[in-house]
Amino acid sequence: MAASSGLIVVPPRKSPADEKHMKALPLRRVLSCGTFDHFHPGHDAFLSQARRLGEELFVVVSRDENVLRLKGRTPDQVEDVRLAVVADHGCVDDARLGYPGADFLRVVSDIRPHVIALGYDQRAPRGLETAFPDCEIVTLAPFEPDRFKSSLLREGGT
Repeated sequence: MAASSGLIVVPPRKSPADEKHMKALPLRRVLSCGTFDHFHPGHDAFLSQARRLGEELFVVVSRDENVLRLKGRTPDQVEDVRLAVVADHGCVDDARLGYPGADFLRVVSDIRPHVIALGYDQRAPRGLETAFPDCEIVTLAPFEPDRFKSSLLREGGT
């Protein structure tokens, strides 16, 4: 899998020509996804880590029906509430709901990220690396997973 460095070299002095050139360079786009039920410090750390991988962070929030299909239960918070919380996070440039059904490759095709940042407990969908060989896939470090995991917080009644 090829990976771009994502580095943008800034010239020591800025001239109008330099600024025009800099605006033409593509920003390194990062894509993350998740349920984000009962947003907690682990989610905050996840988004902050993902943002450090590029200049733009796109986040796809799972639809209620997809959470039910994947996890066997509906989220406690409806998708619009979860989306609003993620969209309001300071690291996020673009937050949107995923497509109904199992179509993550369509999301990747629409957003065209340079990097896909997965949570420590997420796996890349089948076919992702083949369909997008130039997209770097990164698994992020957990943040206190014994304390801040949605399933644990739900069991504890928090």
